Amino acid sequence: MNRYFIFLEYNGKNYCGWQVQPNGITVQETVERALATLLRSPVPLVGAGRTDAGVHARRMAAHFDRDEPLTDLFLLAGKLNRILPKDIAVDRIVPVKKDAHARFDALSRTYMYYITTKKDPFMHEFVYKLHGALDFDAMNKACEILYGYIDFTSFSKLHTDVKTNDCRISYARWEQDGDVWRFSITADRFLRNMVRAIVGTLIETGRGALSIQGLRDVIEAKDRGRAGMSVPGHALFLTDIAYPEELFTPDV
Repeated sequence: MNRYFIFLEYNGKNYCGWQVQPNGITVQETVERALATLLRSPVPLVGAGRTDAGVHARRMAAHFDRDEPLTDLFLLAGKLNRILPKDIAVDRIVPVKKDAHARFDALSRTYMYYITTKKDPFMHEFVYKLHGALDFDAMNKACEILYGYIDFTSFSKLHTDVKTNDCRISYARWEQDGDVWRFSITADRFLRNMVRAIVGTLIETGRGALSIQGLRDVIEAKDRGRAGMSVPGHALFLTDIAYPEELFTPDV
């Protein structure tokens, strides 16, 4: 058995998220279908995680297996890009160790969320427009609170199938780029809807509706109803997934 990682990026606007589901087109099934066409047999993908409907990825990873080794991975990636729709692009396909796992071996994941208060006719599909000024200094002070917690039940979608709501956040900060503010967050794992719920809650802090202690109370309540709204998915990007280097040394 030979295992491969495929790294890709996509515009999530036209998809019901990454993971295959019965009621809509997803990125996973679109890529699986293209791989099956080229390799002439079904190619199930195991993704590094799932992105929700409308969410984008600058770097998504998945793994797949083949009984026989693939000889020209650069050529395969090129052929995939020719038959995939324009909103999905394969970056590279690489051999990995036989037990490498795209989801469980990930060391960290990074998301970015973009907001603005200025109307932009060109970037509106990728930025969340808000009305009124926000106190980003207060929002960054609130970000520091996140490092002191592990259980983020208050920011999780209800009734998920995960065994734990524990996540370790290693970075969270707002930074300005012209008229756009970018929120970056890195953690070992994320819960369903977690980033969008955190952003919605931090916006309440920026509006003066939620104090630093109030944010602590929200997290400690372990109650999704106490946190802020879930902001729209169109301004959220999965931007990086980190793996141990040794995964990319295939077994001999």
